[in-house]
Amino acid sequence: MVNSLWVFLIIMGIIVAVFTGRLQEVTDSALSSAKSAVELALSLIGIYALWLGLMNIARKSGLIARISRLMKPITRVLFKDVPPNHGALGSITMNIIANMLGMGNAATPFGLRAMKELQQLNKDKKTATNAMCTFLVINTSSVQLIPTTIIAIRSAAGSGNPTEIIGTALIATICSTLVGIMAVKSLERIF
Repeated sequence: MVNSLWVFLIIMGIIVAVFTGRLQEVTDSALSSAKSAVELALSLIGIYALWLGLMNIARKSGLIARISRLMKPITRVLFKDVPPNHGALGSITMNIIANMLGMGNAATPFGLRAMKELQQLNKDKKTATNAMCTFLVINTSSVQLIPTTIIAIRSAAGSGNPTEIIGTALIATICSTLVGIMAVKSLERIF
């Protein structure tokens, strides 16, 4: 559906450009935007390579395991329905850590694995469990210690201080995560 909408908008834009005599402006704009998109993608690749490398070093050095142990009391409270040593908790923790480091794309495989493992615990395969809903809220709101993608985009756009967003992003994401958790836990009692 969305693809059809985009095709429609592009065709309508070209038709309007032809009738208004601005086809050259549309062509120039499309080429300029394509160049900007490639430059942004290349700058993001560098940032992601750096953070994925650091995440791999953290995992191999045992730092991720230590963070997981520190987070265990929190995950036990939030995910009471999940057995204490179930693999879903490890995937949930890895997803949360990757999101905290601002690596949303790197967090996706952990999130998918966590949902798959939570689905294995689900008795009614057609309805999401409380743990699944809680994880979805935490994953969506995700506390950002280092908003890597935003920093990379601001840097690529020529920002004088691309990291100045860190403090406000941290406050905003903590608030959104707390509100989301309170909402899901409140709804959990009702339903």
